[in-house]
Amino acid sequence: MSGVEENLPPPPPNPPGGFVPQQVPQPIQQSTEGPLAPRILPMKRPGKGQSGRPIKLLSNHFSVAFSNLQDSFHYNVTISSDRGPITNKTLLRKIMDKVKEVYGQTELNGKEFAYDGEKSMFTVGALPQNNIECTVLIGEEASGSGAGDNGRKKMRRDDRAEKFKVEINFAAKISMKSLEAVLGGDVSDKCQDALRVLDIILRQHAARKNYLLVRQSFFHWSFAPLVDLGGGVQGCKGYHVSFRPSQKGLSLNMDVSTTMLIKHGYMMDFLLENQNARQPWDVDWLKARRVLKGIRIKAVHTNMEFKILGFSENKCKEQLFSLKVRNPNGQDTESPPKTIEVTVLDYFMNTKGMTLRYSADLPCVDVGRPKRPNYLPIELCEILPGQRYTKGLTTAQRSSLVEQSRQKPDDRMVVLQKAMVANDYNSDPLLRACNINVNKQLMTIDGRILDPPKLKFGQGEETPQRGRWNFNNKTMVQPAEVKNWALVNFTRSHENECRRIADDLKRCCERKGLKFDLVGQIFCENPRDMHANPVDRVDRMLNQMKSRLSQPPVFLLCLLPERKTSALYGPWKKKFLSENGIVNQCIVPSKKMNDQYYTNVALKINAKVGGLNSILSLEHNSSVPRISSHPTIIIGMDVSHGSPGHGDTPSIAAVVSSREWPLISKYRASVRTQSRKVEMIEALFKPKPSEQDGKMVDSGMIKELLLDFYKTCKTSTFGRKPIQMVIFRDGVSESQFDQVLNVELQAILKACDHIETGYRPKVTLIIAQKNHHTKLFQANDPANVLPGTIVDTQICHPRNFDFFMCPQNGMIGTSRPTHYHVLLDENNFGVDIIQNLVHALSYVYQRSTTAISAVAPINYAHLAATQMQQFLKAEDLSESASRSGRGEGSVASGGGNIPELPKLHIKVCDSMFFC
Repeated sequence: MSGVEENLPPPPPNPPGGFVPQQVPQPIQQSTEGPLAPRILPMKRPGKGQSGRPIKLLSNHFSVAFSNLQDSFHYNVTISSDRGPITNKTLLRKIMDKVKEVYGQTELNGKEFAYDGEKSMFTVGALPQNNIECTVLIGEEASGSGAGDNGRKKMRRDDRAEKFKVEINFAAKISMKSLEAVLGGDVSDKCQDALRVLDIILRQHAARKNYLLVRQSFFHWSFAPLVDLGGGVQGCKGYHVSFRPSQKGLSLNMDVSTTMLIKHGYMMDFLLENQNARQPWDVDWLKARRVLKGIRIKAVHTNMEFKILGFSENKCKEQLFSLKVRNPNGQDTESPPKTIEVTVLDYFMNTKGMTLRYSADLPCVDVGRPKRPNYLPIELCEILPGQRYTKGLTTAQRSSLVEQSRQKPDDRMVVLQKAMVANDYNSDPLLRACNINVNKQLMTIDGRILDPPKLKFGQGEETPQRGRWNFNNKTMVQPAEVKNWALVNFTRSHENECRRIADDLKRCCERKGLKFDLVGQIFCENPRDMHANPVDRVDRMLNQMKSRLSQPPVFLLCLLPERKTSALYGPWKKKFLSENGIVNQCIVPSKKMNDQYYTNVALKINAKVGGLNSILSLEHNSSVPRISSHPTIIIGMDVSHGSPGHGDTPSIAAVVSSREWPLISKYRASVRTQSRKVEMIEALFKPKPSEQDGKMVDSGMIKELLLDFYKTCKTSTFGRKPIQMVIFRDGVSESQFDQVLNVELQAILKACDHIETGYRPKVTLIIAQKNHHTKLFQANDPANVLPGTIVDTQICHPRNFDFFMCPQNGMIGTSRPTHYHVLLDENNFGVDIIQNLVHALSYVYQRSTTAISAVAPINYAHLAATQMQQFLKAEDLSESASRSGRGEGSVASGGGNIPELPKLHIKVCDSMFFC
């Protein structure tokens, strides 16, 4: 456990009249023995908020009227042919369309159906039979056009039809009454099944318009002009659409969405652009295979389509394959054909009589099967349009995508209205069969504007205006002190320029109250080291520092050559946060280094070295409702997964918690690796036998944070252990709420009970969702909604306690509210206290002088996970790094072959190193 002493005395008993463990529910024990404990359900909405002033808003929800919903029936669909299983969804949909055409009035009894493109279909009302078998004929896809197809007979699409066997078997009856029950405020597990049926109808509606389907988002290059993102990648706009249960009844949520496409055209043109290569022979073919495997192409000489398997090991002029040939001039036709070995180049140039300009010295494209290759020269391959690019984007591509995806609120509303008219959902036969009618106008809803919290600075207080405040004439409320510090320069800047930067930063810090000595030493990288491995560059810089310093500095300012993309960042952070225990700040010198720039850097430095820039006035006066009066720990939890294209990277779980109660603006973090792509946090409670006496000890994250709270608590009037917990969980979908309540929360409570038998703080558990599709608009203003906008009516859940909040001042694009779900409130805070607390916690983010879109603890957890992800990148960069050779520098995590994070140094583990 990073930096927390294990021999602390046990927490003191609770005060008379205070928290009594026996008076609250005990933790659910998820034991494998005996009966299972009852499952906790999300709490019911206790009422509606009253704080703030009312305002009329619009939302991108469309009212849905329905009547007499009939039950739906789910059928399993199995489609087979002589050539084996069918996986092409376009072909599968074509087959099912043929089934409807041929058997629609007989076996299907005239019923419309929704087909998901895989193995399920749904009807409104039952089919006449539970089991139906039928056969359809479809014009066969063309096959065989490359070298290595062993002389297979060439067939054009219209030469003959292929026979497909279709089996339709009853699977389940889906009660649509469950949807009505949920809309009426009841709890029903079957509601998601009913909504799934309706969403599949929407997918089928889009598929028939030839949209590219990505879950519930639909794209087409005719929807809006494609946007060039660089590297052969294009942004394609479309829309997300789904049905949602709400207080106002069923609604259709539609939003503008964007996905990435591989640029249509010749494959070599794409590869040169994707890899920024000048000539075909400069292409990295291993990288090309990772990017293009599975992509559909067209052979330009035959117009036949294929899917890329990979590339040949040899060049086109050297790659051999077996070709069956008969005797020349057709003589002796009765003798069997001979098999000869020819190169792909010879086959296309001599047998096919084609001229190839540059393919001879390049690999061939393999469009065959793993044990049956089929080769095409690369210049004959054209990438087909409308294919998603699923690999990770570069920083430049990501920035371009964000820039191009921005839409002003009024522009977004116009696009949505046009999309609603163009799709004309009320004409869909299945939606008509469901008696569903969609209103084509944006829904009008009621909202409120919460008053901003007053902030305390070093000199005086201020109420932010429009979600912002200026730090120019202010000082920090708790300025720290930096005495012995040094500057490290990895750029080409001269030492004099580095000293100017150090002096400018010092003057800015002192104006804000942060005591900052003159820079002690400046270390510039040897120009000969600039092309070395990033890990080696950091090691050599450290050696230079050790040779010139008599004692290590308490702070380092590091000048990096590139913003965000520098390969030095991970090795640098690992070296000084894990191995040397020195708080540091990285910046990239630029021409924009004005006073505002230095102020932002100063805010980060002060938070990292133990200070606070601003806090809530209520926090300063110990008068935060229900928080300041009882020891309360505020927790933020998040899991960061590897980026697209890096599927083998383990996930990083981060949990941050408040410290120095009654403060709620200062945090520390606990971070672990865990199984990749696993969203539930695995190491909240982690019992294991002690090496000394074999007794079970907890090495989990919650114990680490509770002991830190106990150690830093500033008062013992009520005891130094938290009586109340407020937990914010980020990054989970509604389908995972049950796991958060009945797995993660129970692990947290077990960690509490393990510290002291019977210790059971009351919990308020809140989920924050940023990846949703609800937008809010002002009814009579083209600008974004005002900071502090909150909605907890009409478009919110008909039963559960949820609300949308927009604390930030959206200057660019359309503001996205954060969707909060209060799953549990054992503290009985009530609606207004929770909503005002969430709003206030959006103002305590120490890196910023603006309110942020979600509460600070969640943003800190995300920062901590992202920063520690860099440690793993540093491991990958180090040629000598060994997963098993870290010894004392490891912390427990996931299990199996999951690499463990290096342990944070004891000097920095309690700091806001992530800020």
